[in-house]
Amino acid sequence: MKLRYHDKPKAFDAIAAGGGGTDAIRELARSQYSKHLLLLRGVLQAAEAVGDAQARPAREGYDLLAAVQNYDPFVAEATIRYPSVGAWAQRTLRALQANVAEPGARPAGLCAVAAAAAVRAGMAAEAEVPPIAGTVVLPSLGAAVVDGSTAIVRSSVGAADVRSAHGRVEIPPDPHHDGPGWLGLRRIHVGEFSATLDDLDPFRMPAVPGLAPRLNPREAAAWTRAIERGWRLLAANHPSVAAEVAAAIAVIVPLGGAVHGQDSSSSRETFAAIALSQPPDPYTCAVTFAHEVQHLKLCALLDVVDLTHPDDGRRFYAPWRPDPRPIDGLLQGAYAYLGVSGFWRTERHLTAGPMRMRANREFALWRAGVARVIDTLQESGRLTAAGRDFVQGMSKTVSAWQHESVPAEAGAAAYRQAESHLSRWESDNWLIRA
Repeated sequence: MKLRYHDKPKAFDAIAAGGGGTDAIRELARSQYSKHLLLLRGVLQAAEAVGDAQARPAREGYDLLAAVQNYDPFVAEATIRYPSVGAWAQRTLRALQANVAEPGARPAGLCAVAAAAAVRAGMAAEAEVPPIAGTVVLPSLGAAVVDGSTAIVRSSVGAADVRSAHGRVEIPPDPHHDGPGWLGLRRIHVGEFSATLDDLDPFRMPAVPGLAPRLNPREAAAWTRAIERGWRLLAANHPSVAAEVAAAIAVIVPLGGAVHGQDSSSSRETFAAIALSQPPDPYTCAVTFAHEVQHLKLCALLDVVDLTHPDDGRRFYAPWRPDPRPIDGLLQGAYAYLGVSGFWRTERHLTAGPMRMRANREFALWRAGVARVIDTLQESGRLTAAGRDFVQGMSKTVSAWQHESVPAEAGAAAYRQAESHLSRWESDNWLIRA
C-alpha cells in the first residue's frame, strides 16, 4: 500500500480565512487516507510484535485488503477511508502498544475491513471475522447477527454471506438494505449530498458519548427527512458551504435526543463523520453542517501542521462553552463559530420576520464572540508560527465583518446574551471579571 508525504496544504491561507473550497477538502482527505494506511500498517506491525495469536489474523486481513486493492483500487480506498476504520485502527494500535484490552479493538478487525472491501468489490474471498457483541460488523456496509465466537464472511460476484456455527446470513445485493439477520447501514441522498447513516458500527465515533442505538425504520425515515430539508436550505442559500459539506461529510452518526435545540460533535479520529441529534428544523440542521465542516477541516489540518504548542495547563473563556477551554479547544471553537457567523451573515439577508431577527442576533453574537477569542489566542503565546498565520487569517475575515450593521434590537439582544453567558461562566468557574 503506497504512502505519500503530506505537508502544509496549498490552500492553507484559504482554509485559515474560513473556507478553502472542495480542492482544499480533497487535499485534506488525501492526508487522512495516508493516515489510515499508516494506522493499518501500524496495527499489523504491532500485532506481529505481540505474537502469532494476534499476528495471524492481522496478516490475513492485511493481505486480503491488499488483494482487493489490486482487484478494485477504488473500492479498497473507499473502504479504508471509512471513518470507523481509522478509529478502530488507532485504538487497536494504542491497545497493542500499551498491552491493554479495549472492547473490539483487536487486530482481527483487519479481517472485517478486508471482508467489507471484498463484498463491495464483488471479489471472490473468504475471511474469518470475530463477532462483537453478537454481530459481525462490516465497516461501511452493516452488520450480521450471529451466534458463536467465530464467523466466516464469504464474497463473490453478486453474492455474499456470513456463516457461523448456527446458521447463515445472506448479505442483500444492496447491503445498505436490511435482510433476515442483516442490518444495513442506510444511505441518505439529496442533491449533491450523499452520506451513510451509521447507527451500528461500535467505532463509528467512540470518542463521543450519547450515541443513539439502532434506529427503527420510522426513526430512520424521520432522520432522512430532517437531513434533506437542512441540506436543501444549505444548498440554496450557501452553495460554497454546501460544496464543502458534500465533499467532507460522508457519515452521519445519530446522537440521542438533545435537551435543547441540537447537539453535534466531531472527532479527530473519525474524519468525514459528524455526530448530531435529530435536527429540529432546517435552519438548525444547515448551520450545524456549517459548524461541523469547520471542525473536520481543522482536525485534518492539525494532523499535518501544528498550530498550537503543547497544553501548559492554562484554560480560557469561550463564549460558546460553559467550561474553561485549553488552547487547542479554544482554536477549534473559534474556527467552528467563524463558520457559524458566516452562515448567519448570509442568512440574515435572505429571511423575513422572526427568522431575520434570529439571523441578525446570531450573526452579531458570534461575530463578537469569535473576535474576542481571536484576541485571546493571539495574546496567549501558545500559537506556533503556523498557528499565528492561521489565526491571523481568521482575524482578517471576522474583522471585515465588524463594520456591517445589524438592527438595534438584534444587537442589543446579542449583547445581553453574551453578557449573561460571561457572568454565568465567571460565577460557575469562580472567576471575577477584571
